[in-house]
Amino acid sequence: MSPVTRRQVLAGAAGFAGALAIPSIAPTAAHAAAPAGFPTYQYLGQPLPASLAYNPTGELIFPCIRGMYDKISGARGRYYLYYAPHDAPGGICLAYGNSLSGPFTEHPANPIISRTWSPHYSVSHVSSPHVVWNASTRQFFMYYHGENTTTRLAISSDGINFTYYGTVLTTAMVPGTTEATYARVFEHRIAALGNKYVMVFMGLKSGRRIFWGWSNDGKSWQFDPNPLVSPAADGQSDLSGPHLLYRNNTTYVVYHGSSGDMFLTEVGNNFDKEIHLGVFHAALSGAPDNNRSAAPSFGTDGGVQYMFYEAGQRSGTKIAVARAV
Repeated sequence: MSPVTRRQVLAGAAGFAGALAIPSIAPTAAHAAAPAGFPTYQYLGQPLPASLAYNPTGELIFPCIRGMYDKISGARGRYYLYYAPHDAPGGICLAYGNSLSGPFTEHPANPIISRTWSPHYSVSHVSSPHVVWNASTRQFFMYYHGENTTTRLAISSDGINFTYYGTVLTTAMVPGTTEATYARVFEHRIAALGNKYVMVFMGLKSGRRIFWGWSNDGKSWQFDPNPLVSPAADGQSDLSGPHLLYRNNTTYVVYHGSSGDMFLTEVGNNFDKEIHLGVFHAALSGAPDNNRSAAPSFGTDGGVQYMFYEAGQRSGTKIAVARAV
C-alpha cells in the first residue's frame, strides 16, 4: 500500500469515503512484513489461565502490560497485566507474572475497579484500562471508560489499590462526538504545547476515528476537535484501540481497523502528519484471532519484543500475546 499523507486525506476525504472498499483479510498474520521497520509479531499463546474466577461475560479486552520491577518494591510479579470484560458489568482486572511469555496469575480480588464506586459513580460497565507510571509522583495513573462517553482516572501507589480522581475526558470536550473511549496515555512532549503527556482515543464522529489530546500533569486535558487519524485511507469504515509508537526518530499510531487487522499511520513528533502506511499486523484467520486483532500493548523482556492484544470476534474475545520474530 502506498503511503497516503494527511494533506491527501483531508483534501480528498469525500472521494475516499465512497471509493474505497474494505480489503480482504490475509489468511495468516504472523509472517506479514510490518511497515516502517517494525518487527513482525508471531502468535505465542494466551497468557491468562483458561479458567478465571472473574470473567462474567466470557470475553476479555484491552490488555495493558506494565513492568513493575523497576518501579516499586514488593510487587506480586515483574509484570502486571491489566484487562477487562467489555460488556456489562465489566470491571478492571489484574494478573501478574515474571515473564512476558507467561504464565500470568489472576489477582484473587478482581475486579480491582468495578462499575460502582460510591459516591463517585454508578454505571453499566467500566472497561479499557490503561496504566501510566508517573515518575515525578511515583504513582500509577489508570485511565478507563464507563460509560462510553466518559474516560476516568484513578491513582495508585502500588498498582492494585486505587483512589478515584475524576473524569478527564467526555464527549462534551470533543464537539460532535457521541463516544470518547479506549484512551491510552503516553509521555510525549510537543514544544509548542508545553505538555508532558498525550492521549490517543477513539471518538465517534461520522464514524469511529482516532482523536488526541495533551496535558502537563495527566489530569487536566485539552483536546483537538479534529481527528488525528481517519479510516478512509486504510479502506476502513471505523478505527479504534490506538497505541503510540516511536521509531525512526518519528511517532506513529497503531490501531484496529474494521476489517479486523491493525494499521499504522505516521503522525510525526508534533502530531501534524497523517501518513497511512498500511497493515501493521494482520489478524490470523483461525484461533484465537478469528479474523480480528485489536488494542495492542507492547513490552520488552530480555531484549525480546512482545505484543499483547485483544483477539477474536466481539462477545468471545481473548487476551493473546505475540512475540517479535
